[in-house]
Amino acid sequence: MGAELAKAHAAARNVFVEVDAALGQDLSRIMFEGPLDTLTLTENAQPALLAVSMAALRVLEEQGLDLAKGVKFVAGHSLGEYSALCAAGALSIADGARLLKIRGRAMQAAVPVGQGAMAALLGTGKEAAEKLAAAAAEGEVCQLANDNEPTQAVISGAKTAIDRAAKLAKEHGVRRFIPLNVSAPFHCALMQPAAEAMAKALADAQMKRPVVPLIANVTAAPTSDPQEIKARLVEQVTSTVRWRECVANMAREGVTDLVEVGSGKVLAGLAKRIVPSLNAVSVGAPQELDAALTVLSTEG
Repeated sequence: MGAELAKAHAAARNVFVEVDAALGQDLSRIMFEGPLDTLTLTENAQPALLAVSMAALRVLEEQGLDLAKGVKFVAGHSLGEYSALCAAGALSIADGARLLKIRGRAMQAAVPVGQGAMAALLGTGKEAAEKLAAAAAEGEVCQLANDNEPTQAVISGAKTAIDRAAKLAKEHGVRRFIPLNVSAPFHCALMQPAAEAMAKALADAQMKRPVVPLIANVTAAPTSDPQEIKARLVEQVTSTVRWRECVANMAREGVTDLVEVGSGKVLAGLAKRIVPSLNAVSVGAPQELDAALTVLSTEG
């Protein structure tokens, strides 16, 4: 994870060094060499994903990207919102990594292992997912966690409620019900202890005005106010990630091209299913840099 970028570009290596120093751990070694079960611990995975995103961005900047001039908005899915804020200069890389370390630990500690669960719902959208969650709750927490695209949603909550949802899924129009291998039930009310921990951590964090607006997960609307951004980051821990609306609203604001910066290609794929006319590319490896720079050199 990130090893190709680090090997090929000093600008990327410097980001990994900065993150390691900020956390006081050799996270980059775990990213490059494993073991996988250590890397996928929430408290490691969250800052690791930020590190790869920022490493790729720094290489893009080294090769000519001026984010303030070439980009209309930044956005990130869940923890990716911290990467987006680092990219836009609202947070330093070091502060972003430290905040995500705290976020990961707090989320893991919020619910005892085995008591929470999440599931992806394929073939159905937001409204059906909300109805299924309400029907399965029976007094327990069960709610829409991610509105990813028109035919994909994620629900989160108490394991017993998610188990009930599995039995009710077909009658609510769900084509496939996929239990997710996650360590905690993210983006639901059970994460309230983690939200409180993030409120405290963010209160002490230095947040600047981003050079371009952030499309916030919980509102799907642009914001540049540092205090509002902090409030939205706290709210995000227990609230739905409104990704479908985020992408649709960017397109409505005139965005024609999206560049997914970091590990994987999931968000680019979601974007094309939300607004098929969007041109979405991903950059997380050296061989993907040229395509991203081509997109970023054009307006939109």
